[in-house]
Amino acid sequence: MTALVLSGCHVLTMNPERDEYSAGHVVIEGDRITAVGSGPERDADGHPSAQVIDATGCLATPGLVNTHDHLYQWATRGRAVDEPLFGWLTALYPVWARMDAGIVLAAATAALAWHARTGCTTTTDHHYLFPRSGGDVLAATIEAAAGVGLRFHPTRGSMDLGASSGGLPPDDVVEDIDAILAATQAAIERFHDPSPDSMVRVGVAPCSPFSVSRELLTQSAALARSYPPSAGIRLHTHLAETADEDDYCRERFGCTPTEYADSIGWLGPDVWLAHGVHLDDHAVSRLAATGTGVAHCPSSNARLGAGICRTRSLLDAGVPVGLGVDGAASQEAGSLVGEVKAAPLFARAVGGAGAMTVREAVELGTLGGARVLGREADIGSLEPGKLADVALWRLDTLPHAGIADPVAALVLGAAPPLELLLVGGKTVVERDRLVTADEQEIADAARRASMSLAG
Repeated sequence: MTALVLSGCHVLTMNPERDEYSAGHVVIEGDRITAVGSGPERDADGHPSAQVIDATGCLATPGLVNTHDHLYQWATRGRAVDEPLFGWLTALYPVWARMDAGIVLAAATAALAWHARTGCTTTTDHHYLFPRSGGDVLAATIEAAAGVGLRFHPTRGSMDLGASSGGLPPDDVVEDIDAILAATQAAIERFHDPSPDSMVRVGVAPCSPFSVSRELLTQSAALARSYPPSAGIRLHTHLAETADEDDYCRERFGCTPTEYADSIGWLGPDVWLAHGVHLDDHAVSRLAATGTGVAHCPSSNARLGAGICRTRSLLDAGVPVGLGVDGAASQEAGSLVGEVKAAPLFARAVGGAGAMTVREAVELGTLGGARVLGREADIGSLEPGKLADVALWRLDTLPHAGIADPVAALVLGAAPPLELLLVGGKTVVERDRLVTADEQEIADAARRASMSLAG
C-alpha cells in the first residue's frame, strides 16, 4: 500500500493536546492517518516509496463536518429573501411540494459538490418533505452523496401536523404517522451502516414542534431507540429557532420548546438539535446535563432574523456544539467554511472579543461536529488511527499572503483556495476543482431543477 504524505504544511491537529505544527506532515495509508508530526517529511519513515505532496504554504485541518442541512433547498435559493422563518416557510412549502427525485438529485448533488469545494468531508441532511408522487427522494440524496464522495448522515425527516390540525405546513405536504414510521425503519434497514468507516448513517428526524405531533415525536424516538446503542441511530429536530416558535410552544403546550422536548424524552446523548437560538439558562443546563448536541447555524439564523445562538454559554456548560449551513434557501452560500467564519464574528458581536477564539471556531466545524454526530472516535481531528478526512487550504496566494496566523487566515480572511480534500484517503477536490464529477454538468442540472420549480 503506497502512503501519501502531506509535507511542509501548517498542521492544526485538533487532537486532545491541540497540537499544532508550523511546518509539519500528515501521513496517510489507505483510508487512515498513520502519522502526524513536526517537520516536512520527504519519504515518511518506513515508506520510502510514498507519494509526497509538497504542501508548503498550506494549512492542513480535519475535514469540516456539517451538522445541519436541507440539500433539496439548493433548487429554491433566492426566494422569500426578506421573510422571517414562518413567512419564508409559508411561501416555500407549495414550491417544495412540486419536487421529485430528479429535482432532489440535481439539487443535492450541487449542494454536496459545493460542500466539498469548501472543505466539507462529512455532512448531514434533514429531508422532511416527501411529495406523494415524487418518488424516492431520500434515496436520491444518498445517490448524490455517493457520486460526490462525501461521508453522509442523511436523516429521514417527517411532518404529520398540517394546518387543519394546528400546524404550520399545508395539509398536502404532511404524511400519516404509520407511513412515516414504516418509511423511516425501511430507510434504516436499507441504508444505515454503523461501521467505524461508514459512509452512510441514517438518523430519525421529525421536523419541528410546529409541524409534527407529540405522538410522532414519541414514536420516532421509540423507533430509534429500539436499535442497540452500538447501531448509532441518532435523533434530530429543529428546536428553539425563533421567537415565533417559542410563542407557539407556550400557547400550545404551556412551556418553552426545550421544556416540551424534555417532557417527551427528546433530550439525550443520542439527540442533536438544529439552531438552539432561544435558550434560557435552564435550557442550557438541561442540554448539558443530558448530553444533547446543538447544530449552530449562524448565517441562516441571521438571514431569517432569528437571532444569535448562545454558543459561549453552551460551550462553557459542556454542550456538544457543531456547525451547520442549514438549507441553501435560508442562506444562499451553502459553505461550511463560511459558518466557521460567521460563528466567532457573531459570538463576539454579542459577547465581546473573548467570546470565541479562531481555533474554537475551527473546532466547532471539525471535532465539535464529529462529537454532535457521535463520530468523534473516527473523524474530526488529525490523529493516527483516524479516518483520513483532510482539508488542505492554500494560504500563500494574494488574499492571505503575509497573514501571521494561518488559522486566523482561514477563519477571518477570505475563503482560501482548497488545494486538496481527502475523504477516507480518496481525493475529492484537487487544486480547487471537484475531481469526482463534472462541475459544469452539476451546475447545468441544478439550473434546470430550479427552473422546473419556477412556475
